[in-house]
Formats: sequence, C-alpha cells, structure tokens
Amino acid sequence: MPMKQLHLLVFLSGLLFVFGCAHHKAKHSNSQIEPSFGPEKGTLLIIGGAARDPLFLNLFKEYAGGDNAKIIVVPTAYDDQQIEQDSGFIRLKSTFERAGFSNITVLHTRDTATANMEEFIAPIREASGVYFMGGRQWRIADGFLHTKAHAAFNKLLDRGGIIAGSSAGATIQGSYLARGDTKANTIMAGDHTEGLGFMKNVAIDQHILARNRQFDLFEIIDHHPQLLGIGLDENTGILVHYDRFKVVGQHYVAIIDGTRWSNERDTIYQLPKYSKEFYFLKSGDQYDLRRRKVLIDKEIN
Repeated sequence: MPMKQLHLLVFLSGLLFVFGCAHHKAKHSNSQIEPSFGPEKGTLLIIGGAARDPLFLNLFKEYAGGDNAKIIVVPTAYDDQQIEQDSGFIRLKSTFERAGFSNITVLHTRDTATANMEEFIAPIREASGVYFMGGRQWRIADGFLHTKAHAAFNKLLDRGGIIAGSSAGATIQGSYLARGDTKANTIMAGDHTEGLGFMKNVAIDQHILARNRQFDLFEIIDHHPQLLGIGLDENTGILVHYDRFKVVGQHYVAIIDGTRWSNERDTIYQLPKYSKEFYFLKSGDQYDLRRRKVLIDKEIN
C-alpha cells in the first residue's frame, strides 16, 4: 500500500475512534441520568395555574372517588391577608361545593409542630384526595415538608388516592422547588429548593406562556442537568400515573429533557449540553418519565 494511502487510512481510523468514543460517552452519560417518576399507586394532577376549566375538578373528583369522597384542601400557599379575609374558609370551600364535593376539610398551618400533631393529620388518614391551592410554594414547604402530615400525604397516594394542585400547588409536587425564594418569585433557585417530592427528579414551573417564562427553567436545569424540567401553561395540566403522564387542558406543556422532539418527523434529537431548546406537548400527548421520551401511538396502551 502506498505511504499516502496508509497515512490516510490511519487518519480516518483515528477519526472513527474519536467519534465512536464521543458517541459512546454521550450514550453513557444519558444512561446515568436517574429516571423521573410519580407515585407507584396513586395519581397526581398538576396544573399550571388559572385552572378555570371544570375538567380539572371533575378529574380530581373522579380519581378521589366521586361526590362523597373525603377531600383535603390546603390553602397554605396563600398570603396572610388572603387567609384572614376568608378566615372560616367559606369561600374556599364553596369552590369545591359548587363542583359537587360534600365532604371537605381545609388544613392550613405555617407551623411544622402543628403538622406533626395527630389531631391535625387525622383527616388526611381518612381522605382520598388532596388539593393544594396556589400562591407561594415556599409557604407550603415551610408548613409541611418532612412532617407527619407530609408522610400522610404519601400514604394517601399509596392507598391509590389523588393529589392535585394548581400554580404553587403544582410546583410543590416536584422534588426540586422552582421559584422557592421568599424574596421574589422571579428567583428560580432561591432559599427553598426542596419540594414535597410526589414527583421524583423533577422541577416544575407554571404560568409559562401567560407570563413568558418558557426559558426560566434553564436557570435550574443548567446547574442540575439530572432533573427533568416540566413547564405548564395556565389552564393546562398533566395527569401522572407512576412513570407516565398525559397532558390535559387548553394549552401546552414544555419539556426540558436534553432532547428536541419532532412529531412530524417521528424523531428525537439529542441536544448539546447547555442547549436552550425545548419542545411542547399538547392535550392528549403522553410522556414516558423513565425513558424520558414522548410516547407514540403504538406505545400507548
């Protein structure tokens, strides 16, 4: 073999080796990402705020067990003025009464000592549904994180119940608490970064299109690339069953998972590190949390 051809062969072989190593490293890196998932037995309904569509309370009622289901409503994300203006939670209860619920308990505390009291958590032990209201998500963490009430919420899911929430009540369900700063809700990674963790390895944002927030989750994902970023627009949610979710509602859900997905091309594109690309899912679309991929028709059963 002529020397020039030999040198070219060696050069091309080297390129193939480098490319193969890089490809293997990328595949290996992706395989090391811990899967995201929801509760194994229960259901989560996670709504991006302004939940005006009756669909959401109807779904909550369906999974909680109907009109007579015992439900818990948690308004702790409200500010003190909102709490004082509805001190008996009459207006809050009326929202659920108009939806047909007849057995409603409102649980509110800003004191973890209270959230550890048996008398306080007793209604959770009997309930089949919990609904977290909107406001500021760090207030929910301050009142409930790592308490007996928190454990009781998880046991409710173990019994096959449902936990729902809108806006702050959506974000608190993730393991990483986005917008959890006490100073301002524009700070993505603040002085509270741990959610109640009903969804594992996930950061959840809300109001994303209504408030032009669709790129904000990158401030978290860039520093915590193992997390799955889920951004929910208003009047839109996801219904989570263990390792899958389905989009419900009016608008879109943004997915930040290190890929760009094209439905028309039926293709998933792996993105480079620190890419600011994401994609949207619409009502009816389903997503595999463990494999981090959109489910196509033949994979849905």
